[in-house]
Amino acid sequence: MIPLWVKIPYILFVSVLVPVYWIEYGPANFLWFSDIALLAILVALWLENRLLASMMAVAVLFLELVWNVEFFMRVITGANLMGLADYMFDPKIPVFVRALSLFHVVLPVILFWMIYRLGYDKRALVLQTLLAWIVLPTSYLVSNPSDNVNWVFGLGNEPQNWMPGPLYVMVLMVLLPLLVYLPTHFALKKAFASS
Repeated sequence: MIPLWVKIPYILFVSVLVPVYWIEYGPANFLWFSDIALLAILVALWLENRLLASMMAVAVLFLELVWNVEFFMRVITGANLMGLADYMFDPKIPVFVRALSLFHVVLPVILFWMIYRLGYDKRALVLQTLLAWIVLPTSYLVSNPSDNVNWVFGLGNEPQNWMPGPLYVMVLMVLLPLLVYLPTHFALKKAFASS
């Protein structure tokens, strides 16, 4: 159901991105949900796995759309909304590395297309929530607060200081599934055939 002309360029792109990101940002960077999705989609494309594609759609579709709005608003108007795409305009980061990050533009398109082709698997909500409950504490334990992977140290670029860090991560573990995953799940379940 997924043609080779999609699979092969995708694997070639990921095979370039992974070593470059590893060197530039370090291994903890791959804990970002968008990076997890990038890698998981590679597997989902080759296996034509509806569940894995559905999980990644639940995880990142909304956030990727927000990233795109932020990025293109900054490109067109220069306005900075939340700082999600600030690094794309950081001259300290090599242009090639920033260009690789344009995968955020393509990721929602690929996810929509995969769900359209493969259907939506309603088990994605529960399984993605369980995955997030592993990734969020891990991000807190192994990443640098200045990188703020998955916003486990505070929303946006600034660390939060109004509650203890572990408590904040627990709150995030509740709010992310409720405010992002659940609405995305219902929207995808309604829009696409589910199993």
